[in-house]
Amino acid sequence: MDDFLEMFMSEFPEEEQRLLDYSPESLDVVEKWILSNYEDTRAALVKSESQRVNNAACYVGEAFRKSHGGKWSIRLDDPKIAFYALPVLTDGKKTECPLSLVTASADRRTGTYLRMVLENY
Repeated sequence: MDDFLEMFMSEFPEEEQRLLDYSPESLDVVEKWILSNYEDTRAALVKSESQRVNNAACYVGEAFRKSHGGKWSIRLDDPKIAFYALPVLTDGKKTECPLSLVTASADRRTGTYLRMVLENY
């Protein structure tokens, strides 16, 4: 996880790196990066972008975890579940898939989608 987060943060200019503190407001910085790199969900799902998108999802998940608690998990026991084989953050009651949040933000294009989801989590 630390390597993925470090790779992600290195994508930002130094002055923006200081804003990446896992706060709800930092998700606006992340979403700005997503919107500037991906015109839509399809662009984010291109195989050559998988590592960058994964790195962004790690940051988003850690922002959720630091704000609301929970643990990372991957379900491999039932291929019928929505987030089968995807890393999710769960607190036992709610489950959120940071990867789907990143791709959804590329599609919704609000600039505040990630923070809104976090604040309503």
